[in-house]
Amino acid sequence: MRKLVTIFSFAMILNVSYLSADALSLNEALDILKNQNLEIKAAKLEVASANAKADSVSGKNWGKLDFEQNIARSNDAGNVFGFKLTSREANFGDFGFSEFSFTNPNILNVQPKDLNYPDSRNFFQSKIKYELPLFTGFAISSYSNIMNAMKKMKTLEKEQVVNEKIYQLRKSYYDMALLETSIKHLQKILNNIETLENTTKTMIEVGYAKHIDLLEVKAKKGNVERLLGQMKANEKLLYHYISFLLNKKINKIKTPRSEIKMPMCSDSDVLKNNLDIKKAQTGLVIKKSMVDASKAAYYPMVGAFAEVATADNTFLGSADDHKSYTVGARLTWNLFNGGIDSAKIQESKIQKLKMASQVELARQGIALKLAKIRTQIDSVDDEIASLEKELDYANAIYKNYEGRYKEKLVSMSDVIIKQSAQIEKILQLQRAKNKRNEKIFALEKLLNGEK
Repeated sequence: MRKLVTIFSFAMILNVSYLSADALSLNEALDILKNQNLEIKAAKLEVASANAKADSVSGKNWGKLDFEQNIARSNDAGNVFGFKLTSREANFGDFGFSEFSFTNPNILNVQPKDLNYPDSRNFFQSKIKYELPLFTGFAISSYSNIMNAMKKMKTLEKEQVVNEKIYQLRKSYYDMALLETSIKHLQKILNNIETLENTTKTMIEVGYAKHIDLLEVKAKKGNVERLLGQMKANEKLLYHYISFLLNKKINKIKTPRSEIKMPMCSDSDVLKNNLDIKKAQTGLVIKKSMVDASKAAYYPMVGAFAEVATADNTFLGSADDHKSYTVGARLTWNLFNGGIDSAKIQESKIQKLKMASQVELARQGIALKLAKIRTQIDSVDDEIASLEKELDYANAIYKNYEGRYKEKLVSMSDVIIKQSAQIEKILQLQRAKNKRNEKIFALEKLLNGEK
């Protein structure tokens, strides 16, 4: 018998451990969220795309190297002569010297057939060309600054998505904790009602209560069961939402056991770290760089190039004998285009001024939102403290009326009324705590940190 008891106890311990291990803690859920949430994955891809664009602009500083292979066949006089000249194979016969005669008085009127009607010729030209921008009026550096700022903007947007999803997940966990607490309260009330129901039945049997009293108890029992059903339905919906956030089916979680603490932060900390303000400041950097990019139109553009080529009537035939090179530099400078450049610079400056005002607007808006949230949290804290006292009082009143009913000092209606007040206080307390959690989470979102 002792062995059976030991085996049974061991099996129970294993089962409890398994259930506990199967429940997902908040920290575990946060790790899954950062790796599996679809919106976070999309935001990370946006950052990677911005990095690639920044690299593509920065790469323009290194110029470009092209390989070109021309293949042609022609009997056009200009092409054939050009092919021979390019491959360094032109001779005097190509000019018609085979028909030249000093005895012909009209020699200048002779049309050389070798020049005008050459045989068809193949042309294979291999060419490598390198072009390097030496000075672009600071256009490349300005666009590099713009793309780097865009990269930072996408990173900030990704952080906002991550913070938002963390906020939603943590709120769901704490909502679940409040739901479980409220369900426990209502379950306790339901147990009390069932005890009262059994007491009423006994009192009816001995003639101390009426059948209408039992109907009142059953009606109240049905009301509490309905509320419990609604809360359990909300619990299922929360599990569905947590599964959606984690992109994974979740059936059990470990709810937090403590209330959310008020973040310890100053207003200056919030204004310094807030992502909306950082995004506005990054936008201002972009607008400043756009002004610099617009001014590039006033400067000359200077570039250098180098080219190596070989040509023949066969592919790479006598490549070493027929090779050639070209090196040089090019300057282009737009001196007048009808004032378009000036207008673009003015437009960029206006956009920069507009963005500067948006930075200040973001700062003032966050400061106002911060003050509002702090005031609301203080108000809800007072409300929760008052409701907790009122719930303790309602519980005590209900117990008192339950005892007085057994002594036939009050009616069943009086007991039910006190129990209704008890349930109402539980629901009010849950709503107040939900509101407090929402406000603290909103404050943490302004801080943009994981608390």
